[in-house]
Amino acid sequence: MKILIVNGVNLNLTGKREPEIYGSESLEEINREIETFALSRGAEVEFFQSDIEGELCRKIGTASGFDGIVLNPGAYAHYSYALRDAIAATKIPVVEVHMSNLCAREEFRSRSVLSAVCRGTIFGFGKKSYLLAVESFLK
Repeated sequence: MKILIVNGVNLNLTGKREPEIYGSESLEEINREIETFALSRGAEVEFFQSDIEGELCRKIGTASGFDGIVLNPGAYAHYSYALRDAIAATKIPVVEVHMSNLCAREEFRSRSVLSAVCRGTIFGFGKKSYLLAVESFLK
């Protein structure tokens, strides 16, 4: 089992940006925990992060050899039809994740234009949202 973890806009600021919402651990620290979790269950993970919408679309569109994609699109979840189209075009199942509870935040965050083309959406569990998404691909 090989899983691609894709992090979008501003996720590189995790641990610094709004730690009361996103926690104080850096994305690198979270990635290490995801990798340890995945390896303990016999899965491999690869990580990718970009603030650039087109790079995220390209990564999803060229992600051959993966059994699943875990995507935290950040704010792109609320308006990126380009990212939605990239997800819809891939044959690889995608699970959308967010660390915060989108429904408990600003109204514009309560709707994702990506969720309908994803296998599922997990949000509100902090870094554990990623672990739950990885677990969803394991048999």
